Amino acid sequence: MFDKQTVVDRIEVMADHTVAVRYVVTVTEDGQPFAENVKGNYFKPGDDYSAEEAKVQAICATVHTPEVIAAYQAAQTVKV
Repeated sequence: MFDKQTVVDRIEVMADHTVAVRYVVTVTEDGQPFAENVKGNYFKPGDDYSAEEAKVQAICATVHTPEVIAAYQAAQTVKV
């Protein structure tokens, strides 16, 4: 029988307050590792992270304060 498990492997906060999350997906067959894949996701200030697990939500909520969200959105409208 195959089983798939996804684990949050790393959470980083970038300079622009984007929260980077790395996941390791492991597939096992009869309890033995069969395959492994690494994937990631980025949450910019103001993004919806409500579907993420509790520790990702907690970090995003701490980092993405209303002031950070407003500053990030204002910076996105500045033309270079």
